[in-house]
Amino acid sequence: MDFHSWLELFVFILVLGGLIYAGGIYLVKVFDRSADTAAERWIYRLCLIDPRTQMTAYQYGMNLLWFNLFGFGTVFLLQLFQAYLPWNPQNLPNVPVPLAFNTAMSFTTNTNWQAYAGETTLSYFTQMAGLTVQNFLSAASGFAVLLALIRGIRSELHSTIGNVWVDLTRSVLYVLLPLSIILSLGLVSQGVIQNLHPYTTVTTLEGASQTLPQGPAASQIAIKQLGTNGGGFFNTNSAHPYENPTPLSNFLQTLAILIIPAASVYMYGLMTDAKRHALTLLAVMATLWGVALILAISSEFQLNPSIGNVAYLEGKEVRFGILDSLLWAISTTATSNGSVNAMMDSLSPLSGGLALSNILLGEIIIGGVGVGLIGMVMFVLLTVFLCGLMIGRTPEYLGKKIRKNEIQWVMFAVLTPAALILIGSGISIYLPSATEALTNKGPHGLSELAYAFASGAGNNGSAFGGLDANRDYFNWSLGFVMLMGRLAILFPGIAVAGLFAEQKKVPPSSGTLPLDTLMFGVLVLFIIVIVGSLTFLPMLTLGPIVEIFLNRDGQVF
Repeated sequence: MDFHSWLELFVFILVLGGLIYAGGIYLVKVFDRSADTAAERWIYRLCLIDPRTQMTAYQYGMNLLWFNLFGFGTVFLLQLFQAYLPWNPQNLPNVPVPLAFNTAMSFTTNTNWQAYAGETTLSYFTQMAGLTVQNFLSAASGFAVLLALIRGIRSELHSTIGNVWVDLTRSVLYVLLPLSIILSLGLVSQGVIQNLHPYTTVTTLEGASQTLPQGPAASQIAIKQLGTNGGGFFNTNSAHPYENPTPLSNFLQTLAILIIPAASVYMYGLMTDAKRHALTLLAVMATLWGVALILAISSEFQLNPSIGNVAYLEGKEVRFGILDSLLWAISTTATSNGSVNAMMDSLSPLSGGLALSNILLGEIIIGGVGVGLIGMVMFVLLTVFLCGLMIGRTPEYLGKKIRKNEIQWVMFAVLTPAALILIGSGISIYLPSATEALTNKGPHGLSELAYAFASGAGNNGSAFGGLDANRDYFNWSLGFVMLMGRLAILFPGIAVAGLFAEQKKVPPSSGTLPLDTLMFGVLVLFIIVIVGSLTFLPMLTLGPIVEIFLNRDGQVF
């Protein structure tokens, strides 16, 4: 890396740190208030909502579930009937049922896995009224559960954890929507398209005819990044020049991927009166993110022995180069974003393995909006529980005891995604309908297959790119995995919130485990790595680790 690359990375980290601080304070002001604004009151009256109604954990969870099921049904039907709906200048046909199911489930669960090419499959109306709307609502759903968990920690002897409709409304109205408007305008200024025009046919310099897609891209790109959604308007996602035309647009979008999830951690510390604990969690996340980035840089800037000892430039946009591609790849897999500005399939074996490992860890390094921090809290509760067993005391977290019911939900959240990944990959490797969809064989083919199920279970949405995913088997199986992976983090978060809210806070004592020390951060880090290693080491060994050694001998798959 040259001086300019290091300078860009330094500026990126500096700006991100400032936005985390300012964003955390802003989020507290949005959510930690009792008075409703005039805009909120108008929305509540229109939707027949009483914002003063408090919900139990069961009521909160069921309302959120039905709300998201309604969103799934809406996106599903829009695809099935898009040929008869407006804003379809290319007269695109209705989407087949298996693909419509997969896409609707993908955007409802904040996964945004794309087995389709946007410019040849979906109309403008489907993209706007279906996918863009779900980008807002799925991100707000994750935010809502995080807010419920915070209330559960702060409450004492309460049976309620808030009002889900208030949380959803404030998340969209004061966080996601204004930031999306600002980012959309910034992207349009850089050349990201935003129109409803029919596709344009032009003559190239060689005299050939080429069709250029159009559409309302900027509005969807903004929320796909800010909401850690990741679904691209076009097939090649943020590698497409209409989605990401300049280095500045790339810089802004990479920042947008990380801002809200990281700022939510600082908000968490402020709202629970545990700021130093939140900073410890941020340090753990930053360590995992930074180590992955450094290892990827050290691998990707080496010469590739399999193609004549030249740099790993294949599959990367020359507009951005190696550093920006790696910064994006590590950030998008550390969160549940899943967008790409380069081909993940073309990364070096180590860089590709690191991207896969980020998802396998549950995308808790920074994570998605709301759900990433919930996943990290689950690992923190597991760490505190294990430490409590070592010293023979009832584990306590921020004044709340971790009892049998709480730890059962924690283990459900930690183990369910892992089971979905391993079982799904294990079954698929024996099915011809699955293995025939692999472009590459050997360890790289296994990585492609495992990455698909990890991306679905982790609600990430990115893909290695060598898998022909638009097949009935993958549309149905990955759709189910996305659903279960989403429920496996949302429901435990709500359940633990309800269980904590019912408890009386326990004052700290000499036996209370400090949550804001270097030792605690190291303990959490080791629990994350150990759980991930024990669960996925065999699969990683047969996939990217084997490929690392074979690649050094110039062998490719």
